[in-house]
Amino acid sequence: MSSDWLAVIIGNSRLHWAYFHQQELQQSWDSEEGIIPPEWEELPLYLVSVVEAKNLLFQQHMDLRIIKLEDIPLKGIYSTMGVDRALALWGAMQTWGYPCLVIDGGTALTLTGANNQGEFSGGAILPGLRLQLESLATSTASLPRVHLSSQLPLLWAKSTPEAIQSGVIYTVLTGIKHFLANWWKQFPKSPVIFTGGDGEILSQYLIELNTEKTDLLYFEPKLIFWGLKTIVNEN
Repeated sequence: MSSDWLAVIIGNSRLHWAYFHQQELQQSWDSEEGIIPPEWEELPLYLVSVVEAKNLLFQQHMDLRIIKLEDIPLKGIYSTMGVDRALALWGAMQTWGYPCLVIDGGTALTLTGANNQGEFSGGAILPGLRLQLESLATSTASLPRVHLSSQLPLLWAKSTPEAIQSGVIYTVLTGIKHFLANWWKQFPKSPVIFTGGDGEILSQYLIELNTEKTDLLYFEPKLIFWGLKTIVNEN
């Protein structure tokens, strides 16, 4: 196998790229289009996709290798589970061990856990923060489009934009805290790893709320690539 290779994760909103040299991540970036930098066009390309229709962007690549759910040696997963969820959890397990919980703040906000035997133990899926905000703007007649604030908004808002922020952010955080309380009841010392576009701000919000066990909260934006690296190494 070439010591240099590319990875592309086709997500719901964007494409996430990584360039590896001798199994070490050298560079990562996001894009809207499937354009491979010319100097890397001939490298092996490992593709992970949650939008199969977009796989066509790369069907002409001379050395395309599609990573599927069955390529991930994670026990207990179900046949329709998103390959991105499984790969991120696998990456967390290789880095932090298990049990562990991954919270991916993407277009869909997902929680995915592994128990102390290293088996998938369940999870949850809900609309992500930005998807909820966008839905209110596009599905109602007069509610404005608002953005996430860098700090927690007022709980009892006094304007429509702030009320939207408060409603979306605090209900999501309350839900996450409920899951965390249950998870830590089962696995008191388990790390919780945030990833995805809104992963960092979610973890920051929880710290602002004085959530218990903040020392067990981590943010790793490249988590899925760590899982993919392990799969590539094994093959």
